[in-house]
Amino acid sequence: MANFKLLLLPGDGIGPEVMGQAEAIVSFLDKQGIVGFSVERDLVGGAAYDAHGVAISDAAMDRAQEADAVLFGAVGGPKWDKVPYQHRPEAGLLRLRKDMGLFANLRPAICYPALADASSLKKELVEGLDMMIVRELTGGVYFGEPKEIVTLENGEKRGVDTQVYTTHEIDRIARVAFDLARLRRNKVSSAEKRNVMKTGVLWNEVVTAIHKRDYSDVTLEHVLADNCAMQLVRTPKQFDVIVCDNLFGDILSDVAAMLTGSLGMLPSASLGATDINTGKRKALYEPVHGSAPDIAGQSAANPLAMIASLAMALRYSFGEGKLADALEAALADVLAAGTRTRDIAAPGTNAVSTTDMGSAVLKAFQKRL
Repeated sequence: MANFKLLLLPGDGIGPEVMGQAEAIVSFLDKQGIVGFSVERDLVGGAAYDAHGVAISDAAMDRAQEADAVLFGAVGGPKWDKVPYQHRPEAGLLRLRKDMGLFANLRPAICYPALADASSLKKELVEGLDMMIVRELTGGVYFGEPKEIVTLENGEKRGVDTQVYTTHEIDRIARVAFDLARLRRNKVSSAEKRNVMKTGVLWNEVVTAIHKRDYSDVTLEHVLADNCAMQLVRTPKQFDVIVCDNLFGDILSDVAAMLTGSLGMLPSASLGATDINTGKRKALYEPVHGSAPDIAGQSAANPLAMIASLAMALRYSFGEGKLADALEAALADVLAAGTRTRDIAAPGTNAVSTTDMGSAVLKAFQKRL
């Protein structure tokens, strides 16, 4: 039996609550001898700031670097609104991404049949939706320099963020998108703003060249990022894999998330480059919903995105594709049975707790094995 090192970083708000439900599944797999796990835990975000004065400690970073995968909950909340900018809870996640080299963010948007009515769009537009947004995660405007606020001679202030991309950064994220498309419906939509941004011009050139040279069997279309946002709301099922830079990926993935009915439903994976010696990638898996401090501690949070993030870890880090399929099918089974947390419950219907939803998924998963 394979044994994997797994680091849990629950974080803040509802992070520990939803992480507990994923951890229950990890514990089941380990105790049953299906997949072995050596589990470690550490602090990140506001919890780490309270304990160490930083959003993630060097010791926690060392554990993350040594792990086969990191499961991340959520960070942030009003308690830490006034901490120094460099120590804000989100800085912990940014450091994890940067120091681990997690350049490829995979954000699936799947509309389960049982939740098609929960989408803000008409059912016929979203039912059966299954798309993947591939977001470049370690470059672009979030990391470019200079990044500053300066006072000008006339007393006004000027804020500067710099959008920077190199050929190499675009090349490697495009290859991830094309490789994924070959496993799906064989179509890539590359989103940028080549009409007004020089980085968009370069992005378009590099993606086009890679496609012509190495991926001509995959259908490629170029779409302006603002038009892509419009098309996601207009006819989302036209898309298979969308590849885009850090800023546009941040925006477009949240648009796509709401097509499915709730941010509480959607996982993500952040992957590094493949190690030439081990064949492994550094990887971090997290739900996209944030820390939701308004419902923290109420056992009202939806743990399905956290559990689906574990399914992605089984698939991409642990080589357990069949187990990932079974866990994802268990999620669909629970939803089809009508089990709902508050965020996806119909008006006037009873919602189950975070713990009850997690238990329901574990039972459905056990039946699938």
